[in-house]
Amino acid sequence: MEKIPMTAEGYAAIDAELKRLKNTERPRIIQAIAEARAHGDLSENAEYHAAKEAQGMNEARIADLEETLGRSEVIDVTKLTGETIKFGATVTLVDEDTEEEKTYKIVGELEADVKIGKISITSPIARALIGKGAGDSVEVSAPGGHRSYEVLQVAFV
Repeated sequence: MEKIPMTAEGYAAIDAELKRLKNTERPRIIQAIAEARAHGDLSENAEYHAAKEAQGMNEARIADLEETLGRSEVIDVTKLTGETIKFGATVTLVDEDTEEEKTYKIVGELEADVKIGKISITSPIARALIGKGAGDSVEVSAPGGHRSYEVLQVAFV
């Protein structure tokens, strides 16, 4: 099985979701099924069928998260150092066309959220940045078009 790289923060978020699904959602759904069963005929009971469907989706998500955590390789970003960009780096870039500065943290696929500045290690921009350092120029071909960036800073925080 292939390992899934992630930060300790990403691992904790997935673990918290798993605990919520097991400890809060599962009992709530079981209670909903019991209440729907008490209404009688199950063949025409929409509440029962909705609760059973919710149970199936919840159990599938639990299985998915457990499998993900089992395959995860947690990388402690605070122990990383260096001048070049790699997994866990926080990178400040300037767009060479618009002069707009952007800061991204390179994380695992499951914890990526560009709205909060976290990009996946497999994204086009992260793949172009790997191995580069401060002062380097990077050409990125992304779905939004071709962009040129200059790396201003590389940090591991």
